[in-house]
Amino acid sequence: MKAVLIALAGGWLLAGDQAAWAQSGDPSVPIAGLDQALTVAMKNGSAPFATRYQALAPAVDKAFNLKQVLQTSVGLKWASIPADQQNKLLATFRAYTIANYVSNFDSDSGDQIRILPDTRTVGSDKVVETEIVPKTGDPTRLDYVMRQYPAGWQAIDVLEQATISQVAVQRSDFRSLLAGGADKLTASLQAKIDTMSGGTIKP
Repeated sequence: MKAVLIALAGGWLLAGDQAAWAQSGDPSVPIAGLDQALTVAMKNGSAPFATRYQALAPAVDKAFNLKQVLQTSVGLKWASIPADQQNKLLATFRAYTIANYVSNFDSDSGDQIRILPDTRTVGSDKVVETEIVPKTGDPTRLDYVMRQYPAGWQAIDVLEQATISQVAVQRSDFRSLLAGGADKLTASLQAKIDTMSGGTIKP
């Protein structure tokens, strides 16, 4: 589960549900959709990895602004990366994020994912608080930092136990790889995708 935090439901969501995500003024709506998708993913853990990946991808795309997450994780070096390398890195980062979720939510162990009632305000952003509650043991707190875009609310960061920023952790992890250029980071992410998916996912 923790690997998802260090990264970040098409088949079962109706088109009308997806449209509602974009139109809703409630920042918790896309996270509720993601939680629903992850719950179904756990129940379908025996399906092929690629099948679960394709089913989960729309929920991740709706819940996250992955370009913003990646750009902030890369930092100031983003502007110096050629456009074609940016596009390749973004496609690979998206695949890595989705594959991470598929890999970590792959069995129905009775975990429950719930949205907590309080939503915090940080500047113009909102923080949607959630918990992953196992059958035994302490819950894992995941807070989603949500920002409003023309298409609706999307997450730009995930906070583990309400304090540890996924983007900050990724920025630290990416720093040494980016010293070798964007292609080195892209190759590293693809290698992790190959390990998780058995080589079935190629962005």
